[in-house]
Amino acid sequence: MKYYLFDFDGTLVDSMPTFVGVMLRILDENGIKYESDIVKIITPLGYNDTAKYYQTLGVKMSHKEIVDKMTEYAVTEYTYNVQAKANVIETVKRLKAQGDDLSILTASPHTMLDPCLKRLGIYDLFTNVWSCNDFDMNKSNPQIYVEAAKKMGTTVENVIFLDDNFNADKTAKQAGMQVYGVYDDSSKEYVDEIKAITDRYIYDFKELLD
Repeated sequence: MKYYLFDFDGTLVDSMPTFVGVMLRILDENGIKYESDIVKIITPLGYNDTAKYYQTLGVKMSHKEIVDKMTEYAVTEYTYNVQAKANVIETVKRLKAQGDDLSILTASPHTMLDPCLKRLGIYDLFTNVWSCNDFDMNKSNPQIYVEAAKKMGTTVENVIFLDDNFNADKTAKQAGMQVYGVYDDSSKEYVDEIKAITDRYIYDFKELLD
């Protein structure tokens, strides 16, 4: 049996345009300029820590106001429109059928995560479906991977973590997990960087069945 820990946005589902659009809309509406690597920075943070980061950039809203606005913009898209990436549904069903243990760890809150997975018909395939909010940590903190492994009933060395984000992959690797980079259009400029720090890199989920 293998233990898999999957990211959600950009890994299981084709949601990065939605995720990024929601995040950047807040900055645009508040007239905040940002660097070209902003997506690389905010993706592992989750809504709570992104809101804190935005305040340091000059957004003149309360933390709660920022999080509520992000949630408002995103919940409809995730509930009704965001789709699984190519071959994801078939692959996770096969992995589950062969006895592997599957869990999710994502920066997205449950208000988007759970309805999307249930609509796609794969929610029940996962032993654990975690938002970073469940740990009061984000994916830039190595300890979140240690805690997730414990809750999965194993150690970090036995877990295969899959994510399309460079910072999350790097941190999970530092924590001791096996790490597979996942291709997504939103992170295509970082493919070589991700390959350099991961144990494996996949362009399509069906490669996990090879």
